[in-house]
Amino acid sequence: MNTSTFDLNLLRVLDALLRERNVSRAAERLSLSQPAVSNALGRLRELLDDPLLLRVGRTMQPTPRALELEAPIRQSLQQIELSLLQGACFDPARSRLQFRIAVTDYVELICMPALMRRLAEQAPGVRIAIEHLDPTLPAERLDKGELDLVLGRFTEVPARFARRHWARETLRLAVRREHPLVKDEPDLAAFLRLQHLWVHGGQTRGMVDQWLTEQGFERQIVYTTPNYLQAAHIVASSDLAAVLPTQLARHFAALLPLTLHELPFALGPFELDIVSVAQRERDVALQWLIGQVASVAPRLADAPADQAPFS
Repeated sequence: MNTSTFDLNLLRVLDALLRERNVSRAAERLSLSQPAVSNALGRLRELLDDPLLLRVGRTMQPTPRALELEAPIRQSLQQIELSLLQGACFDPARSRLQFRIAVTDYVELICMPALMRRLAEQAPGVRIAIEHLDPTLPAERLDKGELDLVLGRFTEVPARFARRHWARETLRLAVRREHPLVKDEPDLAAFLRLQHLWVHGGQTRGMVDQWLTEQGFERQIVYTTPNYLQAAHIVASSDLAAVLPTQLARHFAALLPLTLHELPFALGPFELDIVSVAQRERDVALQWLIGQVASVAPRLADAPADQAPFS
């Protein structure tokens, strides 16, 4: 293959096909006709001597060679776009960009209402697409450009990503009102007698269980869920207990028959971070969005209870 005569437009087509795994959707993404995309795929197959995408049922599956090319092609296209945009004026008021953000349902609740109010004033054409955050940092999806930002708690973030502290949070024990085993502030023994619901969203091991293990204790976890919001409702209508972020716990204690208690051991606060690809630090639009997210960070959860946590 002669790289000096290679049509670089074909790389945009391959990138779209690998994103969509469908010729029609790739054509729509590129604003091209379906025959034009099919023709480009044929040329790519000939030039690279590989089928690249194979039809399996109603979808197209990439070959190992296509998967090998996916990340470098996408990163190169992003770098070209960034280089062309250097010095360009990003106007939030006129922008029609869509940003893809992965968060837990808890972070979505404490961040997105305030963010969307801010965008409605400053950037009414900007769209936000939220995806559920898996228990670990979705590094590969950030690398591929499938996500623009991730908000959550992460113990480790690879050096190729930019990490910005967003908010500080603490934990509270939540049980239903008139819980038969919780009359006053529970001590450690009372805490361990409870049956617990554990929310594993955004983390592989919770702070509570790490502390208990280090002290030689273990709590009774009888229900596990990735959903913080459902957890509050389940606890309010059962004898299960849950350790929840204080912002979330206070929000639902005002809506549901819940009582909140201090943990019978000191864990201290933890940080929530904004994570993006470091290579995009010169992406004016993305950095503007990060600034908007940072501006709506909730106050420390240990603020007085009469202060609204989602203001």
